[in-house]
Amino acid sequence: MKSLKIALLVGALCLSGVVHAGANDPLFINMTTDDDHRSTMAIGFGLKQHGLGHGLTLFLNDKGVVLASKANAAKYAMQQKTLADIIAKGGTVIVCPMCMKHYGVKEADLLPGLKLGTPELTGAALFKDNTKTLTW
Repeated sequence: MKSLKIALLVGALCLSGVVHAGANDPLFINMTTDDDHRSTMAIGFGLKQHGLGHGLTLFLNDKGVVLASKANAAKYAMQQKTLADIIAKGGTVIVCPMCMKHYGVKEADLLPGLKLGTPELTGAALFKDNTKTLTW
């Protein structure tokens, strides 16, 4: 038992290396929420980091897809404005098509500039070298 504890401790120490973000490392935010505060935080944080030089991909999935719909403009006006700012400044916003179907979001209702997710598009952003990820 003692040797197992030592092995686990050594393994944890080996895996606990400090990760440093480079000045321009890309950021991939996985946003699963339609909560007003949490979505505002996720989108706003992404925009601020993009302004500091980090490439930004915001992936709207699960309940996050409802923010992508023009049909929800009244409820999510602030978030939709910030999404438009991200796109205007060269960031990428990807929307999960399976989640859209689940929550009844139509492709024709997507805000201008948002991209329909595919494994290739989403994977390319997520697995780009030095990408850092966050989830809200």
